[in-house]
Amino acid sequence: MYNVGIDIGSLVTKIVLLNNDKLQDFLIDRSSYQYNEVGNSLFNQILTKNRLKKEQISHIMSTGYGRHSLDIADQRITEISAHARGVQFYFPNALSIIDIGGQDSKVIKIEKNSGKIVDFQMNDKCAAGTGRFLEVMAQALDIPLQDLGNLALKSNSPEKVSSTCTVFAESEVIGLFSQGKKKEDIAMGIHISIAKRVGAMAKRINVESPLVFCGGVAWNVAVRKALEEEIGFPIFVPENPQITGALGAALITYEQSIQNQ
Repeated sequence: MYNVGIDIGSLVTKIVLLNNDKLQDFLIDRSSYQYNEVGNSLFNQILTKNRLKKEQISHIMSTGYGRHSLDIADQRITEISAHARGVQFYFPNALSIIDIGGQDSKVIKIEKNSGKIVDFQMNDKCAAGTGRFLEVMAQALDIPLQDLGNLALKSNSPEKVSSTCTVFAESEVIGLFSQGKKKEDIAMGIHISIAKRVGAMAKRINVESPLVFCGGVAWNVAVRKALEEEIGFPIFVPENPQITGALGAALITYEQSIQNQ
């Protein structure tokens, strides 16, 4: 039995192909605001790559920011539920999740094994504390986004970036740069700023360990380090942190299919 989960994020779309409950394949591409077009394109690509026909796919579950835009989806589910199930594929004992995506950040508490949502906090009204925030800050420092985290780890004396608004924080970073402050110290200050914002959300719902960090920002080693220092205990990162939403969506529709047999 093949099932597909498609997570249409504001910046990146992810698709997962399950063969029964086994992860067979996944693909990732930029969303570019053409949510339905990108979702359909990735679906066709993963079918071609795995030599499958659409008729062989049992169900397609969509999740994420653009989930309602996807016309091939049989069902839709919130990203909160999808990430909870996807994270437990990698870490069955997980009790808490931090997901930082392109345009929002989420902190989720779940029940062990069942994946039932206990509580959550979500920041979807402001880009601060998200992947987009890091993109803007990297541009302000004139360095590639993928280098930002490693640069920050070189800091011995982080600069304070106090603004919680992306626009004001960008001005603050440019100001520090113009004062001759070291790039690595400014970069670490940026990461600490994110950790404090997301850490405050985590503390409001009393996150517990094991805590799993997913989303594209989970690749950033400095964000992980700053979050661990802010929250006070180790954070785990899945093998493929960007696909947990799509994976969870696929697993949920697979499990529903089994129950209905």
